[in-house]
Amino acid sequence: MHDIADCLEREVAWFTRVCDARFEAYFKAGEEHADLALQCPPPELSGDDCPYARLVREYGMGFAERVVLMLAFMPHLRPQVLDMFLLQNAALGRGFSEIGGWRGKLHTGFLPTCETAAFLLAGADIGMRFQVAALFKDGHFFSRSGMLKFGHDASGEPVFGSALILSNEYLQRLSDGEVHKPDFSASFPAKLMQTRLDWSDLVLNAEVMEEIDQIVTWLRQPQHILRSWGLEKTVKPGYRSLFYGPPGTGKTLTASLIGKAVGADVYRIDLSMVVSKYIGETEKNLANVFDQAQNKNWILFFDEADALFGRRTQTSNSNDRHANQEISYLLQRVEDFPGVVILATNLKANIDPAFSRRFQSEVYFSMPDSEQRQRLWLGLFSEPSRLGSDVNFQTIAEKYELAGGALLNVARYAAIRAVKQGREYIVQDDLIAGIGKELIKDGKTL
Repeated sequence: MHDIADCLEREVAWFTRVCDARFEAYFKAGEEHADLALQCPPPELSGDDCPYARLVREYGMGFAERVVLMLAFMPHLRPQVLDMFLLQNAALGRGFSEIGGWRGKLHTGFLPTCETAAFLLAGADIGMRFQVAALFKDGHFFSRSGMLKFGHDASGEPVFGSALILSNEYLQRLSDGEVHKPDFSASFPAKLMQTRLDWSDLVLNAEVMEEIDQIVTWLRQPQHILRSWGLEKTVKPGYRSLFYGPPGTGKTLTASLIGKAVGADVYRIDLSMVVSKYIGETEKNLANVFDQAQNKNWILFFDEADALFGRRTQTSNSNDRHANQEISYLLQRVEDFPGVVILATNLKANIDPAFSRRFQSEVYFSMPDSEQRQRLWLGLFSEPSRLGSDVNFQTIAEKYELAGGALLNVARYAAIRAVKQGREYIVQDDLIAGIGKELIKDGKTL
């Protein structure tokens, strides 16, 4: 932490000199077009290994980018440095328009806007102001990486009035060097999916595994595939897949294992916090997820996706029209997302056909056959010594058709039953009793 503090102290001292130089040139010396990059060259960071220095090198930041980054960082790092921006125009009895800025609800200091950055970098130089505007465009790494956010809720007002905000992810990265994963919250209604299982624990037929291999291959080298075959102009960078089939057949586990195989985080979207009865809220909630995931190496997993991506209906009232508009919005966001989106449903027929046409793959997870069920049974119990001599997985695999998820429930029930009866091992009757409970859920009997 000492190295981090030393590195940032030097950068804060430099940034303060930049601010002083701009105020001196603009308000006292009348040099409204002063070139601060020449007057205040930034510190050399090649010998530093602090998070800030690494980030500057990673993106090849020059003078302008470092000024903007520090301006956004300063309210968190040393807010009093920005107190000079609270300067009042005596003639008008308010702040200077060219300085910009906004006030928070609790924070009493100055909070910067894009106008503040333009003032620091360009002064009154209109040509330089246009160059500064390029820093706030979608294609710039500030936006592309999610490093900075530009808050603007007032329609019709100048773009430079947007609040200049350092994202929480990069705030923590600059503070302690750790790349933090977003926490589940109302602003990010998604949970990180992790599993201790591996591919050997997943029992699927060869056709399904072939489809999964295609997704994994794409994830490992998407840009190579697009560039090598000249597909960059015609094929969008994202990948969309539909997993469908009976519950408990491995759709969720497969999504987790795909992420594990390629080192990508898999986030399961909590539809209960996304879908809203209020007009526009569902789109807003989804936008929060897609915006935060836009340039991350994430896989977005929508379980029971028909609740969100269901079929459009004939419009007979305003509610129907809004529901259809909502689906159209989702369709657009999914299609434009540059990462991987996996939708899972028990019934493919419930998914709107407009989505189906845009899937790169549709993977059907069927109920396991008797041979696959036997493999699943054998894989459930890592301690064969805890199984009674009468346990016969082949018999129950051939007789009872159950999905992998149901077998997990049976194994848990059998273990609990054995403990309750004071046994150190599971017998066939424990498994049969558990199977009976699972069959009852589907309205069946032994």
